[in-house]
Formats: sequence, C-alpha cells, structure tokens
Amino acid sequence: MTQLGKVHLIGAGPGDPELLTCKALRLLKEVDVVVYDRLVSPEIMALIPATTRLVAVGKEAGYHCVPQHRINEILVELASGGLRVARLKGGDPLIFGRGSEEAAELEASGIPYDYVPGITAAQGAASSTHVPLTHRGLATGVRYVTGHRAKDADLDLDWDSLTSPETTLVVYMGAANMVTISAELIARGLPASTPAMAIASATTPRERRVVGQLDTIAEAATGLKAPVLFFIGEVVSLYKAEEAHGLPVSDWLERHGLAAHA
Repeated sequence: MTQLGKVHLIGAGPGDPELLTCKALRLLKEVDVVVYDRLVSPEIMALIPATTRLVAVGKEAGYHCVPQHRINEILVELASGGLRVARLKGGDPLIFGRGSEEAAELEASGIPYDYVPGITAAQGAASSTHVPLTHRGLATGVRYVTGHRAKDADLDLDWDSLTSPETTLVVYMGAANMVTISAELIARGLPASTPAMAIASATTPRERRVVGQLDTIAEAATGLKAPVLFFIGEVVSLYKAEEAHGLPVSDWLERHGLAAHA
C-alpha cells in the first residue's frame, strides 16, 4: 500500500520573493509537486527547482481555469499517490485564499496537511507605499473585505458596518465592482471625499498606484492590471508619491507634522 504524502498550504506573500518565509522557501525546494495559483509572481515561481513538477490551477474573475472542486480533487489525488505537495497561493492561504476549504477536503480524505502563512497583500502594499493601515488620530482599526463573490453573485456585504471614518477599509479582488462598492459606501454616509488608493501588483517591479478619493477611485483605477487592492480611509492622506520611494517613514511623518508611534 502506498504511503500517503502530505499537502503544505503555503502563502507566497504579495509577490516580492524576499517576503517569502524561510519555511515556505525550504518547502518549495523539498516537495515533489507545486500546485500554484495565477497570482503567484514569476519571481517566486523562479525559485522552484526545475525538476519539480508544476500544476497550474490559476483563477481570475469571470474565468476559472480549474474549478475549486477539481483543485480539491487534484490535491487529494497527488497526496494519495505518496507525493509531497505544495499548494502555493498568493498572499496568505487563510485570508481570501480558500485554504480552509481545501484543508476540509484533505481532512475528509485522511490526507495530512499543514498551513504555512504568508504576508497578505494589504501588509505588502502598506509597506511598499508607506501608507500605514492604522495610525493614531486617523485610523483605530482595519477591515479586510472581499470585492468579489463566487460565480459573480451580487455583493451582499454589511455596508453599514463598513462606513466608520476611523477604520481603514481594504478591498481585495474589487476592481470589477468598485463603482458599486463606492456608491454603496457613499449612500450609507462615508464621505465621497474619503481618500482612496488602488495598488496593482504590490511589492513587485510591476507595482502601480493610483490615488484619489472614494467617488473617483474606480474610474482612476481603470486600466490597472490584476491583482488590484484598494485602500479606503484617512490613512491614504499620508501618501506622498515622491516620498514613498526611499524616504524613511519616520522622516516623512515628521515632515508633515505627524508623529510616529510604536
């Protein structure tokens, strides 16, 4: 009887290969096969040994190369054959990564698995743009929400809970629905002038940024290539294009009369 393999549900982070965890990098060099998403950057894919088998299961809005139920089956089939499998996902497998769905299928099939966390896109984008997700006097909390529903269903977010002016709102996978998202937030009281930013391919050489406000960010972000992340909130007012490329955060906060706090 063939001994079962194991599946490692690995977060690849936002794209910069230097933001991979040491554990993730070690496993990518040890496994027999890597099942990977479209959002994993080419720089990270280049770290995988040439002898490792690769299985692409990329998904994007409106088009699923491999449906989720088939991805689950692939993981079970590979591990049942005794292979050690890396399921490589952009960002973190437990933040809009459907890692828990795959884990449930593995557990039901008796397949050993573990999670390897990754830096989620919001953290990566905050670092590369120098826009903090929280800042005393501007934001006391942060909310991560999805801007896309499975099978392109209508968004059914709890809109009223998302309009606190003291909360930074981070929208994942929202490029196609930002007009609707902005309109819903404005209709429920969030000012149209609330600062907003769109960041594409955060932390990679392909990163692009657009800054505006809530009622204009959807149009301003037209043309940005996925993956696109949106920051909505007063913290975006701290962004300075010329300063986000090398000036220490503490220096530009001080320059603008703001204090850096631990």
